[in-house]
Amino acid sequence: MTTEQIILFALFGTVFALLLWGKLRYDVIAFSALLIGVVLGVVPKEETFSGFGHPATIIVALVLVVSAGLVRSGAVYLITRTLVDSTRSLGTHITIMGGIGGVLSAFMNNVAALALLMPVDIQTARKAKRAAGLSLMPLSFATILGGMATLIGTPPNIIIASIREEAVGEPFKMFDFAPVGGLTAIVGLVFIALVGWRLIPQREDTTLNAGDFADYIAELTVPEDAKIIGKRLIELEESADKADVAIIGLIRDGKRRYGTAINREIRAGDTLVLEAKPDALDEFRTALNLNFSEETREEKLKAEGRGIDIIEVVVPQTSRLVGSTAQSVGLHWRQSSVLMGLSREGRKITSQVRKTKIKVGDILLLLVPKDRGADVTDWLGCLPLADRGLAVTQNTKTWLAIGIFAAAVAAASFGLIYLPVALGIVVMAYVLTQIVPLNELYTHIEWPVVVLLGSMIPLGAALEDVGGTQLIANGLLSLADGLPAWAILTMLMVVTMTLSDVLNNTATTIVAAPVGIQMANSLGVSPDPFLMAVAVAASAAFLTPIGHKNNTLILGPGGYKFGDYWRIGLPLEVLIVAVSIPLIMVFWSF
Repeated sequence: MTTEQIILFALFGTVFALLLWGKLRYDVIAFSALLIGVVLGVVPKEETFSGFGHPATIIVALVLVVSAGLVRSGAVYLITRTLVDSTRSLGTHITIMGGIGGVLSAFMNNVAALALLMPVDIQTARKAKRAAGLSLMPLSFATILGGMATLIGTPPNIIIASIREEAVGEPFKMFDFAPVGGLTAIVGLVFIALVGWRLIPQREDTTLNAGDFADYIAELTVPEDAKIIGKRLIELEESADKADVAIIGLIRDGKRRYGTAINREIRAGDTLVLEAKPDALDEFRTALNLNFSEETREEKLKAEGRGIDIIEVVVPQTSRLVGSTAQSVGLHWRQSSVLMGLSREGRKITSQVRKTKIKVGDILLLLVPKDRGADVTDWLGCLPLADRGLAVTQNTKTWLAIGIFAAAVAAASFGLIYLPVALGIVVMAYVLTQIVPLNELYTHIEWPVVVLLGSMIPLGAALEDVGGTQLIANGLLSLADGLPAWAILTMLMVVTMTLSDVLNNTATTIVAAPVGIQMANSLGVSPDPFLMAVAVAASAAFLTPIGHKNNTLILGPGGYKFGDYWRIGLPLEVLIVAVSIPLIMVFWSF
């Protein structure tokens, strides 16, 4: 290997290792690797920021804004409110929700599709008195599968199309992915609806919760005039039992006390550490005349005189809270809101709630000024876990939003207009018609993904320029020496799928697609079958909660453990390979 190849392989190896480590955000890792590549001379300085103007990056950003427009117009809830019914059986509910999720994610970002449908699914589970975890994983997988069907359904497809344009002079069109990706998605959805959901572990605690989330660890403060002052903590057990609240301990002088604290006398200013559901916490607080939080915080909450709302939100990877505490981001003084409780996969929280660092997938119980729940949720970058009607802000423009988007998709599909331009027109039309308010235009773009793409594309191009992808392709071909074409495609899919299960699918695609092209060139055949294999495999991340953002989003609300995903994911990935390889051979000849 040349010196440049060694440096680039080392850079990619470091990037992958840091992504697996998970302590740093993926955009920071990718951008740092890009800058190091430029400094070391393996990425030409004039190409440093070329990835940020790449069509793939632009399309991903535009699709996110278009998705937001479809949400705000009420187009999505027009569908879900019509078709979703809590009285249906679980299998029927999963079939309908999976179908809706699959169709939506084919035409909008699949993360956005899940974010829209997850509150609906959770509300339906609550009304049906069953565990939300029984349907959330099928919904997540369905939205991932649906993205395989079109060019704009998922970032890997957008990247694949752009790489094909560079390789053969023409990108894949809007529905070129449908014969393979669409049919594979349908088969996958049928499997999930008939068999997959039955493989989800039904733990006793999840079943007994009947669709509710895991209990929150919360804190209630003892005011100066509380009647319980002077009583021992153990004397509150009767009231706690009536309200279905578990007393864990108390906080005094900033120190958390367990065990022996049960016999301590309660003082004014003490904070009781409790475990319970939201309704139970409020009942217990009312019965004992406790405060939600420190008096000064509660006074500020009530200052506007409109009352207080309790909302539940889940923390996605892009939230400003990730890695921080509610206290450090200024939740109280910026938004007049208080973190009341925290739920994390059923595990106990070992430090004070408002001083606990928030992780992806955590569920937060927030006290917010009345009618400001939507604003606080958006400011935090979280997702609501109740149907608050956020999407129905422009009801009168529902069909206008759908019509504009459909016209643009049709024009791009028939080659009348370049897709990025078509999406740009949709965005501008949404702004001019106030479907997407101008002051929210850039808030809907997931900037960490844009930075990831903009950083990885020049690195991927550099690896290809120095012959790195050719080395990988030759290695795979030597392993597959003498094997038929379908076996070579299978090997490429398995390798790509394995990487995508543990890495960001965008990073996986940027590396795997050029390798597929090099393999095709070495065999003297069309690159299209290899690119299709990479496109399907990069999206098929079903074994872990870290392979795809959708899987991460449902981790907390569904009460899942890391090992739950492969139970459905492994047979689903095997099925995807078994179905897609013959489809590729039929629709994309060598």
